[in-house]
Amino acid sequence: MIISANSEPNRKEFDILLNSTLDELNVQAVKSSKLISTLKGNKLEPYIGDVMSELAVGTVFENSIEVVGGQKFPDIIAKKFYGVEVKTTTQNHWKTTGNSVLESTRVNDVERIFMLFAKLVNPIEFKCRPYEECLSEVVVTHSPRYLIDMNLPIGKTIFDKMETPYDTLRKKENPLSYVVDYYKSKLKPGEQLWWIDNNNMSNLSIKMWRNIDREKQKEIITKIMVYFVEIFGNTPKKFERIPAWLVAREGIVTPNIRDLFSSGGKGDLLIGNKSYNNIPRIFLNLFLNLSFAIEFLNQSSAIELSEYWGIKTTDKKKINDWIELVSEQSKKIADAKHLNIKQIMIEIIASK
Repeated sequence: MIISANSEPNRKEFDILLNSTLDELNVQAVKSSKLISTLKGNKLEPYIGDVMSELAVGTVFENSIEVVGGQKFPDIIAKKFYGVEVKTTTQNHWKTTGNSVLESTRVNDVERIFMLFAKLVNPIEFKCRPYEECLSEVVVTHSPRYLIDMNLPIGKTIFDKMETPYDTLRKKENPLSYVVDYYKSKLKPGEQLWWIDNNNMSNLSIKMWRNIDREKQKEIITKIMVYFVEIFGNTPKKFERIPAWLVAREGIVTPNIRDLFSSGGKGDLLIGNKSYNNIPRIFLNLFLNLSFAIEFLNQSSAIELSEYWGIKTTDKKKINDWIELVSEQSKKIADAKHLNIKQIMIEIIASK
């Protein structure tokens, strides 16, 4: 529920309208899930606009709901003061990349914006929060953008971290410079900002692998095992694609990629009553992190996976395709000839 004590024009009435809209959308998510699941991209905006317009009848917002469309921010406005930014995901989580820090396309006179987020995967669900309450960090694609997390705890936004309110930051002449200064203040010795100018940036800071906490390291290693299946083979170039990805996508450098996967020699694994011995370290790491890899696969786009793997996959096939790709690579490793890597992976998955 959206509750506010702010003295803004008709704020109480707008909160009621938003809550009613959210309730109706979640009812429709159950009753008309097949229809709503097709409303990807900007197709959802007019649908939500129609729901809001119907619910606004008889209120001060009647005939004031407007779907802006195009590249404007936000997507829907009410009485030219309130705005609703619509985001969707087809993955089973509540995070996505948001809007530009610079807000150069912001609609004039809109002062208070809310994020309405649709998770278009079963179970389909909608959430709504004040815009500034769900912005956790700044990340960079082709320009600096906020990272949206609809489950972000109160007090954990990027604005809390910067100790600068959202409305204060957005109204500054150059808000990006304040963001850069904040990330500079968090750098550890030997790290630097990956910064050129306002129009040409990658991840805001470069970190050393040794300075990353263990949970983050595990997450990145899991991503690498999913994206770069060639690491399970024997080609001399099997780690070649990873350093550039690690810098560009994660803002991290490490002096030796190979050691992340193969240092430590061989090991043994027990699955139920069955024991597997002399497992090369790279496969032992795979088996021990398999549940994390499956979870990441479930959250990953089939289109993105197809690009990394060089084959076409689908949401239904992506886990089986990944297992097959890893299995095929493993057959090239002499020290793994005594192991049926595919069968072991299937056994581990079945045992969970």
